[in-house]
Amino acid sequence: MKTHHQPKHLKTQLFSCGFFRHCTQTVLSPTGATLHSPPLPLSHTPPPPQPPRDQCESSTSSASSSSSTTSQSFTQWRFSLPSHSPTPNNNTLTFTPTPTPTIQTQPDPIPNLEELFHVSELQLSSGSEPDKTAALHLLERSLVPNPPQHQPPCPPNLMRHVITNLRSPTGAKLSTKILFALCLSESNRRVAVESGAAGAVVESVTEFDGAPAGRALAALELMCTVAEGAEEVRAHALTVPVMVTMMGKTGARGKEYAIGVLAVIYGGMAAGRQTAPPEEVARAVELALQEECSERGRRKGAQLLKTLQQLSETEP
Repeated sequence: MKTHHQPKHLKTQLFSCGFFRHCTQTVLSPTGATLHSPPLPLSHTPPPPQPPRDQCESSTSSASSSSSTTSQSFTQWRFSLPSHSPTPNNNTLTFTPTPTPTIQTQPDPIPNLEELFHVSELQLSSGSEPDKTAALHLLERSLVPNPPQHQPPCPPNLMRHVITNLRSPTGAKLSTKILFALCLSESNRRVAVESGAAGAVVESVTEFDGAPAGRALAALELMCTVAEGAEEVRAHALTVPVMVTMMGKTGARGKEYAIGVLAVIYGGMAAGRQTAPPEEVARAVELALQEECSERGRRKGAQLLKTLQQLSETEP
């Protein structure tokens, strides 16, 4: 059958191909003399050029060449140098210094607050994200280290930009610093309240943790020292539940500021106007005082508990 002779024919074809003929010729020659196997094409490398006498001599063996290449690769990986091939005329290992990355420096603070407010307002109004970020950094570096107690009034438009960035993932942390620093001035507390800062803090503070949460609550308590700010905080439906939540998730300072805001709310609120029963708020305050809390926070808490008890007794 044809299928019976097919393997033999296939074997004949394989052994007659150039690949197997090359392999058999490397073992035996027609004259019976043993021939040396020709080097494989990939292992053939031209002899390296001779370096000058004052340079290190390079090995001509393939093992030394491999060792040199491995050493060079390891050194480059360790020092984060860009990979490069040695020049044909020089086998000396040389390193190209990595370019120093450009570091964006923070803007220099502007001591003149009127000029600071003007420059920052222009940058925040430009619409460019880099300009907005630069303006927030400028305000932070100029106001936060040593906030002046007597500041010129902050332009309302600039205050609104700061408040808007309370809800920005990239600008929230800086905005809490700036808002707190601005509210240290009584004139700016009124500007903040009129610009909607009190409501913005109440609606966004639960998204903050740690120091940003404490600064936002501190700014809110300062705004409550203005009659309009206290009234706005009392009228906001979320203020009491948010302050109760923040008492349970913040540190000693955060608890103090949240208790202070609750004291403002219930201290000036008539019976029947509460957004939450005084008994429930009192239990939350008692729990907060059992945890870490500042001494001033404990004093505020004790006074708040008395107020809440009086409101509970006067309820119909």
